[in-house]
Amino acid sequence: MTSAVSAPTRPSPMARLGHWALNHGALVGLIILCIALFIATPDFLTVSNIINVGIQTAVVAILAFGMTFVIITAGIDLSVGSLAAFSAMVSAWMFTSASMPGWLTLIIGLLAGLVAGAVSGLAVAYAKLPAFIATLAMMSVARGLTLVISDGTPIPTAGAVNWLGDDLGPIPVPVIMMALAGVACWFVLSRTVLGRSLYAIGGNPEAARLSGLPVKHTLVVVYALSGLFAGLAGLVLAGRLSSAQPQAGVSYEMDAIAAVVIGGASLAGGAGKASGTFIGAILLAVIRNGLNILNVSSFWQQVVIGCVIAVAVGFDVFRTRKES
Repeated sequence: MTSAVSAPTRPSPMARLGHWALNHGALVGLIILCIALFIATPDFLTVSNIINVGIQTAVVAILAFGMTFVIITAGIDLSVGSLAAFSAMVSAWMFTSASMPGWLTLIIGLLAGLVAGAVSGLAVAYAKLPAFIATLAMMSVARGLTLVISDGTPIPTAGAVNWLGDDLGPIPVPVIMMALAGVACWFVLSRTVLGRSLYAIGGNPEAARLSGLPVKHTLVVVYALSGLFAGLAGLVLAGRLSSAQPQAGVSYEMDAIAAVVIGGASLAGGAGKASGTFIGAILLAVIRNGLNILNVSSFWQQVVIGCVIAVAVGFDVFRTRKES
């Protein structure tokens, strides 16, 4: 006597739609927000405003791409805003005080961010400091050195750095730099051994170590990459201002973390994508841009952004519990 085997039930279209929306919450939120702002004000979907949103997104997105590497490994980097200012200030000081060529000061600025990030990585991987403490210390050190180098005053940057804030034809160079940083982040995460190692370390660092992955070395590389992206973001910001500002990048690390989490990365590690981070950064920029167009006070904007971060983290906790 044979028993009938029931075929697995296929999820309904509404269930599939709900699952898709759950996994693409940032994109759904961005679409709804854009529609709402278009209805609220016709000034939102103009060409000039869209370009403005792209420029506003660029610096935070570049920082967030670097932060994505760190968060996938279940780490955090609170120093990226200060490293952005520090890298730009080192570049500007080399140009004005050491009379170095502009292209060389640009490279030195990037290297300053990379080296500072690597120091944080060494503290996390080898000194066993919690990432929060190690990068909090680096945030203070980098900001302090920025103020020491500049004596608290802006320093003009080289022409090569200023070009990063110009336009290349109809396209702003900051948007181009953001796209290149995004492609680099996507390539590392999806097409390299390093990228696969990050997910393994974030998912279970002990299992990754036992499987032969160089966990400590990888963590140093991850924080160095975060510092490198922070350096690029700082130079782009300095290029827009034609000077390195000692207070540039203050609290930018919070926007970067928010963009990564809103984009679907888990603070518990093991999850995150470059595309999600990009959408998260755009969402934050659109919120700020829309509130500016609607003449909402900058103080209330901070309240709104804080609520968005809280909702994104809560959504991440809910999704993690649902998957487990």
